[in-house]
Amino acid sequence: MAEKQKEMSFLGHLEELRWHLVRSAAAIFIIAILLFVFQKQVYEYFLLAHRKPDFVTYQFFCDFFNMFGMDSTFCNVKFKDNLISLKPTQQLMNAIWSSLILGIILSFPYLLWEIWRFVSPGLTQNEVKRSKGFIFIASLLFFLGIAFSFYVIAPISIHFLYNYQITDLIQNNFTMDSHIGLVTNMLLGVAILFELPVLIYFLTKIGLVTPEFLKKYRKHALVVVLILAAIITPPDIASQVIVAIPILILYEISIKVSKMVIKKQQKDAQKSPRV
Repeated sequence: MAEKQKEMSFLGHLEELRWHLVRSAAAIFIIAILLFVFQKQVYEYFLLAHRKPDFVTYQFFCDFFNMFGMDSTFCNVKFKDNLISLKPTQQLMNAIWSSLILGIILSFPYLLWEIWRFVSPGLTQNEVKRSKGFIFIASLLFFLGIAFSFYVIAPISIHFLYNYQITDLIQNNFTMDSHIGLVTNMLLGVAILFELPVLIYFLTKIGLVTPEFLKKYRKHALVVVLILAAIITPPDIASQVIVAIPILILYEISIKVSKMVIKKQQKDAQKSPRV
């Protein structure tokens, strides 16, 4: 009888998980459909915004270098040709795929909330109280990563890559897929990297990471960060440093987060009655 109740409980959890997944998928598809309806605005003002010479980041860097009396290529940003589409279905498929990716990005807080609703019944009352800010903090870090990628990494990378040329015998004719893929990959990649403090929080909670471990391997982490920065940015030192700095700051924040978790666990252990 107990085994049957346990089996029913397991099936009940599966049914509950299924509905969480269904609602999450529905949220993504609803937002994706709305984005697809307004695809022209999404492309012109977001996905292709970095191809406009008057983009805010180009203007900022131009004014910044001019303030120190230095010339900058950001003051004369030019993109020679429009992007090209090589297949009859390429624009349609790209619009669908981009809408889905942006749908995932915009629905991220709701997806976290669905995860929280599934996990929270298995937590203690104290754990629920301490984790109330999880959705807000994780969402904030995620969208900070999106903003940093959109306003800093993407324009610098696109400006560099579009102007890089080995020889005049080679002409750059970029496809829309390559450009949109570059932008969306950077958005998601950097946003996930910005979740580092949240990841460290949970790894510390389950005992896989400690502050001492993070401090000991700080130099190794620096190497990994630089490698990641080299992957998601063009191969110039300035862009890699710009990306590496906030990630290293997040790493230091993660060490402090890990310390807080350990201290809280030690306090709870002292308060709990000894058997």
